[in-house]
Amino acid sequence: MNQTAETLTRLHELECSECGQPHSAHQLQLVSECHKVPLVATYDLRERLSRATAIDLHDASMWRYRALLPLLDDENKVTLGEGFTPLMRLPTLGGRYNLRDLLLKDEGQNPTGSFKARGLSMAISKAKELGATGCIIPTAGNAGVAMAAYCARAGLRAVVAMPRHTPKAFKEECYWYGAEVQLIDGLINDCAAWVRQHNAKGELLDVSTLKEPYRLEGKKTMGYELAEQLDWQLPDVLLYPAGGGTGLIGIWKAFREMQQLGWLAPGAKLPRMVAVQADACQPLVATYTGRQANCHAYVGRSSIANGLAVPHPLGEQMMLRVLHESNGTALSITDEEMLEGMRELGRHEGLFVAPEGGAVWMAARKLLASGWISPDEQILLLNTGSGQKYMDNVEGRFK
Repeated sequence: MNQTAETLTRLHELECSECGQPHSAHQLQLVSECHKVPLVATYDLRERLSRATAIDLHDASMWRYRALLPLLDDENKVTLGEGFTPLMRLPTLGGRYNLRDLLLKDEGQNPTGSFKARGLSMAISKAKELGATGCIIPTAGNAGVAMAAYCARAGLRAVVAMPRHTPKAFKEECYWYGAEVQLIDGLINDCAAWVRQHNAKGELLDVSTLKEPYRLEGKKTMGYELAEQLDWQLPDVLLYPAGGGTGLIGIWKAFREMQQLGWLAPGAKLPRMVAVQADACQPLVATYTGRQANCHAYVGRSSIANGLAVPHPLGEQMMLRVLHESNGTALSITDEEMLEGMRELGRHEGLFVAPEGGAVWMAARKLLASGWISPDEQILLLNTGSGQKYMDNVEGRFK
């Protein structure tokens, strides 16, 4: 592309996800002033932008969709080559379960080993652009690792608060990137409480899930990639492991933007979105099924899928809207079922996925058995990370 850095993005403003009130995109922002809910970046899409003009085919990373990302100047880009991960067919498992077209997008092949690389690349790039000197994050593991890596790349201070029971690999990687690591007894919500207390004056930018608007923009690139890799068609069903839910929300945001841009193939339908949670921590499922009004008082437990142990997701209402708009659903998977899913993907497809990846496959099996998924539909699984990070959780449990 021959555009200057100033014209690369169509970024317009930030909007409150509850009421749409505008907020400036030219200063550091956290949640909306009006409702204290996540802010969402909007783009000027009144003039249609063609795929041929907008996509940089020479860039094999998420930054190929530069025109629909919020960075104003490429001088502030903080990248490790994240994105454009493989989309693979699973013929053996598809055949075993009579599924016509079973696909998996493997986000474990990102830098730092998970999909969190996308969101933190974007968040740290914008933090640098808007003048932050350091960042702080409560994390279940992968997000803290990614933030530490991108802060190191950007030369920013990094403070990571993670549960004490987090697998050793996550902790060690944060140390190697030079982050300050605080180990907390409890789950990610307890880490978030520590962050609020120790960053009360706002000296560090809090890049917690959906507390700033730009991790969402990095995550949405999964949606653009899926469409491009499927020749601008979309699957019938997309299963996503939803803890904080940024990826679920971001992928749906990308699909809606592509509809508005006219990028999808004629007649392309949006998929039914499935949010998959851990049985030990399923606040969204409990709300979706009417067992509680919202997640505010939910009490969760730890899971081998560390990223799913998020008892109070800030984006709960946004996730529920995605499920409603897509005619989707939400369900939970036990730790033992996750292990079974990991074993099947490993033994039959050669993929060592995170427990979250095992969860989405087992969710697909359950929905197939119930008739919610039809064997002739195209089914897409989102594996969010590498199983190698979770060895402390799964070692010796392969039988």
